[in-house]
Amino acid sequence: QVQLVESGGGSVQDGGSLTLSCAASGRMFSIISMGWYRQAPGKERELVASIASGGNSNYAGSVKGRFTISRDVVDNTMFLQMNSLKPEDTGVYYCNALTRALGKVSTSWGQGTQVTVSS
Repeated sequence: QVQLVESGGGSVQDGGSLTLSCAASGRMFSIISMGWYRQAPGKERELVASIASGGNSNYAGSVKGRFTISRDVVDNTMFLQMNSLKPEDTGVYYCNALTRALGKVSTSWGQGTQVTVSS
């Protein structure tokens, strides 16, 4: 099982910036893809951005041009740089990883980190 630990959440004003980090650890695994999801109060969890092992990235339309996802393949760490934050970006942000270990593909989730944007 791969463990994911997020950090970097917090509270900012409308227009502010935050950077989220997600560190993956475990034994003998390879990462197929990683992504950030968020869940606002009363809403379903939604994909914010994802990045594949080859580096291809994908963004939700609502964050395109404002958020940037990246990975450090040496440290198995993923980042989400969030600029021009809006109150509607508020929610719990979860790190997700699709991994392969000993031929088995698994999905792992982090514990979540709160992002609050006030107007």
